Amino acid sequence: MATPANSSKSGNWKRKELLFLVIYAIVFYVIIINRSLQLSRDYYKQLSGLRPGWLLANHLNDVSDAQWRNFRGNISVLTLVFGIFTLLAYLMKAFFDLRVRGMSIAWLLFSLAYLSYLHGVCIAFILSIATGNFILVKIFAQKEYFPLILWSYNILFLLSNRIYEGYSFSIFGQQWAFLDNYRGSFRWHICFNFVVLRMISFGFDYHWTNRDSHFDQEKHYQRCHICKSGKSCYQVLQERSLPNDRFGYITYLCYLVYAPLYIAGPILSFNAFTSQLDVPQNTISVRNVTLNGFRWILSIILMELMTHLFYYNAFANSDLWKHLSPMDVFIIGYGVLNFMWLKFLLIWRFFRFWSLINGIEAPENMPKCINNCHNLEGFWKNWHASFNKWLVRYIYIPLGGSKKKLLNVWVVFTFVAIWHDLEWKLLSWAWLTCIFFIPELVFKSAAKAFQAQSSFGVCIFRELSAVAGAVTITCLMVANLVGFVVGPGGINWLLSSFLHKEGLPVLGGMLVTFYVGTKCKVAKVLTE
Repeated sequence: MATPANSSKSGNWKRKELLFLVIYAIVFYVIIINRSLQLSRDYYKQLSGLRPGWLLANHLNDVSDAQWRNFRGNISVLTLVFGIFTLLAYLMKAFFDLRVRGMSIAWLLFSLAYLSYLHGVCIAFILSIATGNFILVKIFAQKEYFPLILWSYNILFLLSNRIYEGYSFSIFGQQWAFLDNYRGSFRWHICFNFVVLRMISFGFDYHWTNRDSHFDQEKHYQRCHICKSGKSCYQVLQERSLPNDRFGYITYLCYLVYAPLYIAGPILSFNAFTSQLDVPQNTISVRNVTLNGFRWILSIILMELMTHLFYYNAFANSDLWKHLSPMDVFIIGYGVLNFMWLKFLLIWRFFRFWSLINGIEAPENMPKCINNCHNLEGFWKNWHASFNKWLVRYIYIPLGGSKKKLLNVWVVFTFVAIWHDLEWKLLSWAWLTCIFFIPELVFKSAAKAFQAQSSFGVCIFRELSAVAGAVTITCLMVANLVGFVVGPGGINWLLSSFLHKEGLPVLGGMLVTFYVGTKCKVAKVLTE
């Protein structure tokens, strides 16, 4: 039993430890920021993708990332288009009292007009493949081998769309070749990756309509504060079976091409989408939606400030990193991860904001800051969170869930890599992540079996957890450097650089820094 004296000593030690951690974090970021500024000043003439800045005088702006450059350049157009669509949708719903089918038709018309601008005549490819999927679902949904048919059809087009780069109309005959001049402003087969996820969701949600669900609704209601208040949270909307008449062709197409979420998501299931066509979401108030919009504006200002001062992505796209010190490579790798996090946060929250305004709630991606994740599982749950929910529902659980976790992660991450693009570096990223997952899963299993009986045991467990977190974060950085910066051919370079005389102190410093950063998070988890 702890005495008052022991408790006082423990409290003093924890305050001193906290003070040390805060000071360490401040020093770390001062060093990172100072060196990042120096690198940008020293090498900006050798970097491509920099444009004249507008936010800060005498500073160039890093717009070397094509995805960010395209989104940033079209924010005003997208805002105008979604503003008009939203106004028209509200007017039609108010004057004609539209329900599921009516709103499906309205949003389908708006969305098809939007897709016609984006993809021109290539909209025919989207509708043809989508219609084929709908027919297969309606014919084979009640068969035991239906999952094989659905996955085969969608994987086939996921791969062939990329291999043939969206196809050419000339393959149907030279008389159709002139249509290739009207392909729109955006490559349709890039956006179609999200359509594939929605087609699979529609198929399985229909397949499971009259089957027993693994979802324990009563237990969920006891834990969910949203459901306790009398509302329906996203998980309930997703897991609740719909009547067969809700799986019609018009509603299906509306779900596939719903304009606010079409380009980049977030991803939501067919069940959840269709349920909200009739009863718009009410879990997020108008006030909170407005606050989300205000936070988005602050985030884009932060992004502009970041790209005007730090040219992380331009370094990543160049070969300059090969000539830098291990310390500088670490700083650039860390900066690229933070840039990617903020980029996707802005893109996903922009489209989710417009979806919320129109009464459709999709899961929020990036619910946690990237620097607040200290293990691989937590990182992927909080990165592309809506995609993670999709993967769990349609791949992970059907394959056996946690009972076959070590095998399932290989299937899941291989699919994630192929879904993103057909590149060896993405497959290398996926398989490296799976390899790094194994020790984490083993450690977590051991941690569940271990019960600390004394304060000393708790302390030891906390230290080991912090060490494991530091190793995990380092592995995560390595996997992402291979996947998005150096490629699989750069693995040997990374090993030779960081395991060399000059690189070992940097590697040690990385581990210590991530250990310190993990420690506060682990302490919070242990006290919960």
